[in-house]
Amino acid sequence: MAPGRTPVRVGILLPFSNASAQTRALAQAMMKAAQLSLFDAHNSDIVLIAGDEGSSAQTAANSARQLLDQGAEIIIGPLFSQSVSAIAPIARDRGVPIIGFSTDRGVGGDGVYLLSFQPENEVKRIIGYAAAHGSANFAALIPQNAYGNHIAGAFEENVTADGGKVVALQRFNPAGDDAAAASASIAAQHPDAILIADGGNALKVILPALDANGVDRARTKLLGTGLWNDSSASRDAALQGAWFPAPAPFADDSFNAKFKETFGTNPPQLASLSYDAIALVALLAGGQPYHRFTREAITDPNGFAGINGIFRFRPDGGSERGLSVLGVNVDGATIVDRAPTTFQPQGS
Repeated sequence: MAPGRTPVRVGILLPFSNASAQTRALAQAMMKAAQLSLFDAHNSDIVLIAGDEGSSAQTAANSARQLLDQGAEIIIGPLFSQSVSAIAPIARDRGVPIIGFSTDRGVGGDGVYLLSFQPENEVKRIIGYAAAHGSANFAALIPQNAYGNHIAGAFEENVTADGGKVVALQRFNPAGDDAAAASASIAAQHPDAILIADGGNALKVILPALDANGVDRARTKLLGTGLWNDSSASRDAALQGAWFPAPAPFADDSFNAKFKETFGTNPPQLASLSYDAIALVALLAGGQPYHRFTREAITDPNGFAGINGIFRFRPDGGSERGLSVLGVNVDGATIVDRAPTTFQPQGS
């Protein structure tokens, strides 16, 4: 760092000592991605200060205080919603923004911005595309869990916003035996499109039940969520022609290759989030110390370019992403509609 310059102190709060070995490994990978991003930014003024989210909100709160006492101008992380809620008032008292990784939009806002893969974005994209291509009467099969709660609210909101009608919404126990009955109930309403917000074993029950109860695949479009973005669903012959939202295919190949070359292992998907967070910090780091990470700068409506495509922060602290629509094909998912490259309206 050049003499006389004020370092940009960035706190990064991740669950390094979490009780789960898998979570600890994820934290380490996200930290490595942050370091890789810092190296790529070529900004020697930025200093990363690591803090431990641990396994509890209290640990996260204590670590946040330590990061702030060390001069952090912005906090990247934590990962879990309860930790974000715990540190939010502490950071807010110091006027320090948070870029957290929770998918729970309820903990965002008032200085907390959530850079995560939020299911609401997926629902908005796939419902909007289906509505624009002729679907008017929508139904949904949604699991009874926290993920499903996010999906259900977004489904009803976006169907209405796009001028459609919700003709049925059935919740089912993903660990139970009621998915077939829920599917039969959906089929009886003869929808134009059915959102199936689950993958894996649930599809093996739902798809035969829909067919057995008279769903005509020629006139009823099956829609998925990001849970379908794996080889088991995206190549499933039983889902041939169905649509689901996902980041642009192969968009993260360069990052994945660089991470593996540097650290010797493949990165988990969430590692790209910490890379993007530090890249964003580097982009905004040129302002006045302790006044550079403003609400106006972070919520720039033009958004930012990330590993998995464009993203921007909403006023409520949630984030929006540019997603592709992919079609299921036995030879692999194919692009039906490319991810947008700008948040500006077409023709503007």
